Amino acid sequence: MSQIDIWDDTGKRAPDLAGLLEYFPGFFDKAESQVLFDSLRSSVQWKQETLRLYGKQIPTPRLTAWYGDEGVAYKYSGRTFYALAWTEELLYIREKLANVTGVSFNSVLLNLYRDGNDSMGWHSDDEPELGTNPVIASVNFGQERRFDFRNKTDHTEKYRINLANGSLLVMKGDIQHLWQHQVAKSAKVKDGRINLTFRVVKK
Repeated sequence: MSQIDIWDDTGKRAPDLAGLLEYFPGFFDKAESQVLFDSLRSSVQWKQETLRLYGKQIPTPRLTAWYGDEGVAYKYSGRTFYALAWTEELLYIREKLANVTGVSFNSVLLNLYRDGNDSMGWHSDDEPELGTNPVIASVNFGQERRFDFRNKTDHTEKYRINLANGSLLVMKGDIQHLWQHQVAKSAKVKDGRINLTFRVVKK
């Protein structure tokens, strides 16, 4: 684990997030990250879901997939998703995460950002199925992307961190109650990124 390089637009570090985040920049080495990125991109059953926004169904600006233990379901944006069966690669990653976090994750949400046009809007992972203070392990392969945080009660208080290829970011404590996060569009980003957020969904 390294010191978390998270800052605001003036270059000030983020003491408010101390103890709520752990960052492991080289959790997977470069060679293994490339192998896993290529394998996941080709083998995962990616879908472009739709979300209801202002009375209209619009496609999400990324591809997603949901895997996990049998019978695990997850509600997101008014829809219920049922987990696909674990793949060999996902089980390998889950076991490696358990050795570091001490958490036996029962599901993972995967997002494929094809380039800088794909994004994720402001939100918190605070669905009831995740419990009161969930531990969420976020694994990243491919193109480095900026990950933004903003205070729920004061949207002018914002911080950001660059999530590198092969990195692991663990979010814990009450961070989901106090902060939102996003992956914004970026014209500078040309390559793809796969993000895996491992969770424990309460049955």
